[in-house]
Amino acid sequence: MNINEMKLEFRRWNEDTVVINKRLRVLHKLKAFLFSVIKFIILLGISYIILGPIINIIANSFYSATDVYNPSVFLFPFNPTLDNYKLTFVRLDYWKTLGQSMLYIVILTIMQIIITSMAGYGFARFDFPFKRLLFGFVIVTIVLPTHTIMLPLYQHFRNWDVFGIFRAITGSKMNFLSSELPMYLMTLLGSGLRSGLFIYIFRQFFRGLPKEIEEAAFIDGAGMWYTYFRIMMPNAVPSIVTVTVFSMVWQYNDMFYVKLFSMPSKNHITFRLSTVQATIEFVDQVKDPMISQLNVYAGVILVLLPILIIYLILQKYFMEGVERSGIVG
Repeated sequence: MNINEMKLEFRRWNEDTVVINKRLRVLHKLKAFLFSVIKFIILLGISYIILGPIINIIANSFYSATDVYNPSVFLFPFNPTLDNYKLTFVRLDYWKTLGQSMLYIVILTIMQIIITSMAGYGFARFDFPFKRLLFGFVIVTIVLPTHTIMLPLYQHFRNWDVFGIFRAITGSKMNFLSSELPMYLMTLLGSGLRSGLFIYIFRQFFRGLPKEIEEAAFIDGAGMWYTYFRIMMPNAVPSIVTVTVFSMVWQYNDMFYVKLFSMPSKNHITFRLSTVQATIEFVDQVKDPMISQLNVYAGVILVLLPILIIYLILQKYFMEGVERSGIVG
């Protein structure tokens, strides 16, 4: 084989290699495109399953009485109206009920942050007898369904007493039902709504902080409480934000404890929403359940908006807190 034939053969091999590389690139792009399409379809389906009911509620909240029985109406009403929102707003006594609900929620949230962070810090940093056993009890409160202890809880706060002291003084036990006092007591004693999970979150976070921070503070003469409040808590801001969002959302949506302890509905907007349809049917003489249901849809949106706004404001800090806390990993 002479030099010209070798050059010709090399050029032909080089061209074949270029063609093969082009085909591989096209095939790779085609696979990537098909994968993107499949991923988009799956995400679209999941999003519709999750957001479908919410979209339906939003659409129905603007329906008029004629739209309800019009078979051609789907999602978009022919005669949209705000009357459902106006009536529901009045029957919920919206601003007053929302204000009382938020005051109740904020108090419980602050109490949970303080109590659960103390417990989490204690489990993370101190050694004491039965530490693992006690932390095991904390884990049990996370996995144990609250419905299994609803009867003991009800009886406990219906006949409240501490070592028989109240009965010896007053002649009878205390009845804390029909008030928010049971929730305040449970939260103060570290057994409130999801308090076990919050203790776990703080414990995992404090375990991840270097002990040299505390050692440096102790050398400088700082005591335990000063170190906890002035050094450890400022470093625990991501976990505090995470617990704040979780606590506020769960307290806001709580119906179990509100019904169990027969709390006043006027102080709990979510519980009051469950009675708004009956109120409208009785007070406003709206006897058609299909029509009164439209007011429930409007009430759902009104109740959802405050907590959604809070989440949107804290979303960035919430995601950072989830990543740095013990929820994942």
